[in-house]
Amino acid sequence: MLGENQDPNAATAIPSDAELDAIVANLHRSIQEWATRHELWFDCGFQSYAERVKGEPSSPPVVTILHFDGDFGRALDGDFEGLDIEFFDLLHRDGFCYERNDSVSAHIYPEDDSPLFRPFLDREGWQWVCGLVQPDIEDVYEELYSHFAKRPEDLHRLDWRQFETLLFRIFQAQGFTCELGPGSNDGGIDVRVLQRDPLGDILTLVQAKRYAPRNKIDMSAVAALHGVADVEAAQKSIFVTTSDYLPSARKFAGRTPIPMTLATSADVRDWCRNASDGIIRDKSKLVTPQAVSSLLHALGPRDPRIVHARTGYSVIMNQFAIVLKETKYAALLMAIPARTISDDGYGQRGCEVPEIGPACVERLTAEAVFRAKRSVRDGKVSYWDGHNLYSPWNGAPEIFDLCD
Repeated sequence: MLGENQDPNAATAIPSDAELDAIVANLHRSIQEWATRHELWFDCGFQSYAERVKGEPSSPPVVTILHFDGDFGRALDGDFEGLDIEFFDLLHRDGFCYERNDSVSAHIYPEDDSPLFRPFLDREGWQWVCGLVQPDIEDVYEELYSHFAKRPEDLHRLDWRQFETLLFRIFQAQGFTCELGPGSNDGGIDVRVLQRDPLGDILTLVQAKRYAPRNKIDMSAVAALHGVADVEAAQKSIFVTTSDYLPSARKFAGRTPIPMTLATSADVRDWCRNASDGIIRDKSKLVTPQAVSSLLHALGPRDPRIVHARTGYSVIMNQFAIVLKETKYAALLMAIPARTISDDGYGQRGCEVPEIGPACVERLTAEAVFRAKRSVRDGKVSYWDGHNLYSPWNGAPEIFDLCD
């Protein structure tokens, strides 16, 4: 029976981000103390899934990634009698389990029946969505919009710059030409939206304010936006906030000679729903067979659009792909087969190269076309799909070894 002062909803309360962070911190501390006691804590540490993998989360959610070198990995492999079972029991007592990801890391998950399973799954999804709030991610990540279409209350969790960037991406997704302001010293305008029209282009100025619900927009803020719209000879203006407007602000907006829209989180939710519905889920439909055929004919022997990734834990395998489409932060890749050019007679070891030819056009399907995050470091381009890191193929045969 509940005590007189006990909250009847406490058992089903959803942990906050801070509470989940505290749980992870306690888990880290327990693991480190255990490893230190057994003299295993050397060259070890923790990273979040978002930090280490930078990929799309899946179920079960990865609460943290333990990375190590040396004896800790040997202990998990059972080289020190009983320590692998002891580590399993340590995690199990707190409702967690682990799985070796590769030779230097292990992924730690909440157990399937843990009450923390869903909160951590939502947490990892949120971190993924935040990573997609970029000025340029093209049209490949519908999760950015579908998340806020379902959960507009999460707009409050974005920082002010992420909120501005999200609005910028929403208007872009609607087909408008947009300009994202610098974030400071922007003259009070966060996004400029240009709608091309045969009778004359229409310029709309957008002001965004990520405020708490109780902090409502007053008339002075709305009047300032109207003043800028007047100076810039804009045809429309939109004020967007995560809170609401005082009656004086709504009254002023209704009298402005330049039409002004006052939008709230509910409007952003609807915009996100429309943007999400407009994005094609089957990414192979974003590129025509004719475009792929032309690309294949144009590829040279060391073309940077041919990319390669090496995979395998105890074996060596190769994955080849071609870059169909890319922007600053995102890319669409299409997997292509490998062709063996030499082997040991058993097909277990040898060398292979990508198979590039007209038949590759037939691989333009939903199963073969996939998304990747594009990044540039020290002048070198790479593509990360959440599982494999692709880089431009150097044209040399790649070794494969299927012997475990």
